[in-house]
Amino acid sequence: MARHLPRNLGDFRRDWGLLTIYQRFEAAVALVLTLLIASVVVVALYRLTVGVVATLILRSLNPLDHAVFQDVFGQIMTVLIALEFNHTLQHVIRRERGIIQAKIVILIALLAVVRRIIVAEVYAATPAGIGALGFLILSLGATYWLIREPDRRLPRASDRPGTVSGAA
Repeated sequence: MARHLPRNLGDFRRDWGLLTIYQRFEAAVALVLTLLIASVVVVALYRLTVGVVATLILRSLNPLDHAVFQDVFGQIMTVLIALEFNHTLQHVIRRERGIIQAKIVILIALLAVVRRIIVAEVYAATPAGIGALGFLILSLGATYWLIREPDRRLPRASDRPGTVSGAA
């Protein structure tokens, strides 16, 4: 009988003795990483809040100014990327998914590249750098497309009323 990792802290303490050594290790690592990333999110959110208040209110800068927008939106994207990492680890702790999910890693990488593009100063970037980022986005998108799961919500042609399965 396969044992699953605990779903919450109470289950974690209750089931600790029933877990294998590796399951204990995996659960402990996921829990520590969750706490570390949560602290990063809290600090980043605090710095974002202080930065937005200082930039927009105290200095009366225009949020539509390109440089201000890039800075604020880059900080927001950083918080979102950290939240996605933490969300992924929550699935690991609850044992809804394995420790490594390639699709989620690819999506987080796409978020990071998009953040990089948003905060980049386009006029100072080299054509090779812009091309490399474009190639990276295309590569990550193609990889995600190749490993995606088919959408099971869409009916197949053979499932539609009035069609005969296997008919040519």
